[in-house]
Amino acid sequence: MVSIFRTSLMVLISFYSFDPSHANIICEDLPEDICAFSISGAGKRCLLETEARFAGGVDFRCRTSEIEVGRMTNYVESDACVHACGVDRRSVGISSDGLLDPDFTAKLCSPECFDNCPNIVDLYFNLAAGEGAFLPDVCAARRANPHRTMVEILSSGLVSDMLTSEEFSGAPSPSPAST
Repeated sequence: MVSIFRTSLMVLISFYSFDPSHANIICEDLPEDICAFSISGAGKRCLLETEARFAGGVDFRCRTSEIEVGRMTNYVESDACVHACGVDRRSVGISSDGLLDPDFTAKLCSPECFDNCPNIVDLYFNLAAGEGAFLPDVCAARRANPHRTMVEILSSGLVSDMLTSEEFSGAPSPSPAST
């Protein structure tokens, strides 16, 4: 009788002390509306992918990427950060293309996003690094001159150096066709 009571008590205590935030996130189990910008229990980014149907059309599936986050696990991005940073939960894959959009970089570099949404900032920090840019410098340059920032990202800084020298020389460089 005491044994049954203890077992029942242990089950009851474990049931009431279960905290869903300690659940292990498996990307493939996430619904498509919270997949993008989530991090699995293994610390890998979840990404939304498309899959063609045999009957036509497209299905969306959440998959585990090979991109490791390092400092975060079991994380689903908040709606507040999705809105503040200007990202879309229906984003398919992971791409640095958003960094070329001045409206997106304005939101990403805003204090509401940059200071409060470490998951999204970490993702785009790494994507910018893959393009040869340092996100805090991109944000600083964006505040100073939004159009030049896009050129710096596109060229990993090389074209911006040429533009700077052209600005000072007053004349464009000769094209290869004119020589």
